[in-house]
Amino acid sequence: MPLITLPNRQSLTTSIRATAQVFEDPQSTALLARIQLIAPSDANVLIIGETGTGKELIARHVHALSQRADQPFVAVNCGAFSESLVESELFGHEKGAFTGAFASKPGWFEAANGGTVFLDEIGDLPLNIQVKLLRILQEREVVRLGSRKPIPINVRVIAATNVRLEEAVAAGHFREDLFYRLRVAHLALPALRDRPGDILPLAHHFVDEYRQRLGYGDITLHAEAERKLLQHPWPGNIRELENVIHHALLICKHHVVRSEDLQLSSLQLNRRNERSSQPPLAGASGSDDAHQQLQQALQALFEANGSNLYEDIESSIIRAAYNYCHRNQVQAARLLGISRNIIRARLIRLGEISALR
Repeated sequence: MPLITLPNRQSLTTSIRATAQVFEDPQSTALLARIQLIAPSDANVLIIGETGTGKELIARHVHALSQRADQPFVAVNCGAFSESLVESELFGHEKGAFTGAFASKPGWFEAANGGTVFLDEIGDLPLNIQVKLLRILQEREVVRLGSRKPIPINVRVIAATNVRLEEAVAAGHFREDLFYRLRVAHLALPALRDRPGDILPLAHHFVDEYRQRLGYGDITLHAEAERKLLQHPWPGNIRELENVIHHALLICKHHVVRSEDLQLSSLQLNRRNERSSQPPLAGASGSDDAHQQLQQALQALFEANGSNLYEDIESSIIRAAYNYCHRNQVQAARLLGISRNIIRARLIRLGEISALR
């Protein structure tokens, strides 16, 4: 069974990233075959998949199968930096370029020179940084902040997103030319629920991983526990499965993980039950009617001609999605097709959550 894991994964127990990936299910084996075709080239790659599906793992595997395998692999989360810092982090800066720049510093692109730079959550990049990234991909050189001297670079770019970039392009949030420049080759990662053949191999891998960490002997998954794992929709994908197995090993007895030891998320089940228990809106018989009602509500707002209309509508959508998803930021972001970092920034601005949360 092909298996890939993150390096130093024992230090990543609080990460939201998937730390292991298997290729047992037919969808996964087809993905692996596509990776093996794409990896040897120097083409830029766009990886699309939900949070927790293992996008960084796939990016590392592409790098490992490429001619750059013995060169640096640099992973950058584009949503982890403020808009004022992202340019310096990606492209570097010179001494005195801004307050606090006491020395020159190379950016991540220079650090990855000769190898691969992995840009996770690429959809979070501000538009002005997208312009500079496009120029770097075209010119193969980087200019540090506060400098005019171009520095030649030779990197392969692998980008990843959990949102539909086509929709972001249509909405004007992502540059169309950059989208096509990144999407020379693309890999679509199926959600764990869509590749059930990987669930038990991953579960057994995590059982073995965590029993060794905990100093346990052999641990067995009971047949009823396996059935329960196969029936769960896994909204958090591989990372959720890992957390469930870790918790189960902490509470199981007699070296057997039983069905009752598996504490599974009820988020999707609750949402499904809420939808079925709510009375239908007057005159609504489906999504077409719902959209018609939304259009009518918007028309009324337009006619009212209020100030800050766009911000008010956006705030209402963010709040509604956040509450609908039981105040879960990741699920609300997935529901709206935007990144978790965008959701978090809007919720902080609205006072729904603390900036320290």
